[in-house]
Amino acid sequence: MLANVAHQEQRRQDRILIVLAVALVASQAFSDFLTRNTLGIATLWPTNALLAGGLLVLNPRRRLTLLIIAVASHLGIDLLVGDGLVRALLYTLIDVGEALLVWWVTRRFFGGPPRVRTMRQLALLTTLTAPVTLLTSIVAATGLALLRGLPFVTVLTDWFLCDVLGMSIVLPAVLVLVDGEHRRSFQRKLPERLALFALTAVLAALVFNPYGVLAPFLLFPTALLVAFRLGPRGAAQASLIVACVAIPQTVNGLWVNQVRIILSQAHQNQLVQAFVGVLFVTSLAAGLALAQQERLRRLLIRREQLTRAARARALAANEAKTEFLATMSHEIRTPLNSMLGFSQLLVERQDLPPDVRRQLGLIDSAGTALLTVVNDILDFSRVEAGQVELLFQPTSAAAVLHDAVGIIRPEAENKGLTLTVDIVDPVGGLHDLDGLRLRQVLLNLLQNAVKFTEAGRIRACLTVEPGELEDRLKFEIVDTGVGIPIEQQGRLFQRFSQIDSSASRPYGGAGLGLAISKALVELMGGKIGADSALGHGSAFWLDLHAPQVEAYDAGAPQPATSPGAARILLVDDHPMNREIGAALLSLVGCQVETADNGQQAVAKAARGGFDIILMDIHMPEMDGLAATRAIKALGGEAGATPIIAMSADALPQQVERCYAAGMVDHVAKPVQREVLYAKISRWLARK
Repeated sequence: MLANVAHQEQRRQDRILIVLAVALVASQAFSDFLTRNTLGIATLWPTNALLAGGLLVLNPRRRLTLLIIAVASHLGIDLLVGDGLVRALLYTLIDVGEALLVWWVTRRFFGGPPRVRTMRQLALLTTLTAPVTLLTSIVAATGLALLRGLPFVTVLTDWFLCDVLGMSIVLPAVLVLVDGEHRRSFQRKLPERLALFALTAVLAALVFNPYGVLAPFLLFPTALLVAFRLGPRGAAQASLIVACVAIPQTVNGLWVNQVRIILSQAHQNQLVQAFVGVLFVTSLAAGLALAQQERLRRLLIRREQLTRAARARALAANEAKTEFLATMSHEIRTPLNSMLGFSQLLVERQDLPPDVRRQLGLIDSAGTALLTVVNDILDFSRVEAGQVELLFQPTSAAAVLHDAVGIIRPEAENKGLTLTVDIVDPVGGLHDLDGLRLRQVLLNLLQNAVKFTEAGRIRACLTVEPGELEDRLKFEIVDTGVGIPIEQQGRLFQRFSQIDSSASRPYGGAGLGLAISKALVELMGGKIGADSALGHGSAFWLDLHAPQVEAYDAGAPQPATSPGAARILLVDDHPMNREIGAALLSLVGCQVETADNGQQAVAKAARGGFDIILMDIHMPEMDGLAATRAIKALGGEAGATPIIAMSADALPQQVERCYAAGMVDHVAKPVQREVLYAKISRWLARK
């Protein structure tokens, strides 16, 4: 592929060399044979600009070839028109030297081959070439004055005018025509291009015809139309077409009689060049502006494509991350369900020695700690992905605090800690809060307090300050634990951050609890912080602002304290999960029947007689979602049986799929029996 690209570039260089060589020889012959004035100076001279353009765009080998052609043709044509050898050598040396100097100056200032893609670049190119042209004009005028006795000022003026007009028009035109960027920007069909160029040529012929009207301004709308349709290349080509049509007619005295009477032939030539220069700059300015707009449009499209691609990659990465978390969550929760379930069942046995019961308690504690880490990772991932949605409803802040303390109290009492609750609530009403997320934050803070307190007490405080629109709710969890050094308090609430991260640290954990709490509190519009001193305990606080609201009937009955003698169908493909579930339910008097997969579950549910169906998700032959839909399609009493998901699929989108399939609730594995009993009782009461 690279070889093919290199071959194409070589062919392009060859074409440019051929075109420039032909144009250079033809223009020099035309200028020397037809446009010389009485002093022997051509009044039209694009040759130097063509040579300078070739030196700028060709590679070294072809640059040298063009330079040899220029020198040979210059000497030959000068000798053919009657110049002596000395004068021919002088002309050749000055013109070739000027082209080389322009090449060196422009490459130095542009840092490489110049590009004419903006008006600023066009102005810079003209500014760089004008002093070089003036310098060579001075050299030429001095040489001719010394060698031939020609008037210095007249030679300087004529030489400079013809040379600077050529450099101002032809050199930018060459750079525009060979620029691949301009060639790609405005792609038009060949018939349209030919029609526009033909229109330009015909109109130029009519304007500069001796029988026409002296109205060259008519060419400007046409040139602008060409620039609009064909861009900068079209503007350059249209200007060159006008020059090729107008200059021969002017040189041969074919222009209108009024101008021929007023101006000499040399001045007519200069006037035509000036007109073509103005036309070129005007149309090129329009073309460059349109090209810049086109480049910006393509850049915008490219950036939009890159943005879409980046977004697609981000979505794919997020989906992969979610899938990975879902898989890992399921694979970790499934064995944990067996570990915690059997340990809880064994703890209930009264025939075990005390040391065995203690060891089982340690297993249960370790499993619970592992489950906490898994839940923290999933919660943090949901927070980072923006998948946490708050559910605001009338909530008693005091009740939430009491609930969180009630959950933590057994663990605190096992360590010999005193756990008290202080509430100052002059309002005594309900507030618009997400009670579940608030309890999660308070549980995190309370668990940390128990974890880092070896002796003493823990106080859970709530202060409600009434406000006009919203009340201020300030929660504080104060402990007498180890405390936190002041220099390390800045690391609090950072993800995966622990005050003691050494290998010998006495406390474990993933370092996510406080980061999750901070994210949830900020999502609720509140603030969270801590005040602590090493050896003097810690006080973690959170501030929320919430309006008072009236209670409404949620339509859900109060759950019973025990499931009672309910008849339950337990569906799970894992034998240990079935054994654990059946044992936990049997402890509270439930009658349990099991099924190994979704097909068995549908067949047994069709017979009816079940109060609740507990359904796993991942099963062979028929998964839990398909089984749920099939049971709901049975109709009648069997189809109305509440189906509760009992699965290790615990991510929000996974739970949502359960609800979408027709399940009424979800119990995450590892199963916490208090949660299981509460949800069964709730739906039994509803039924």
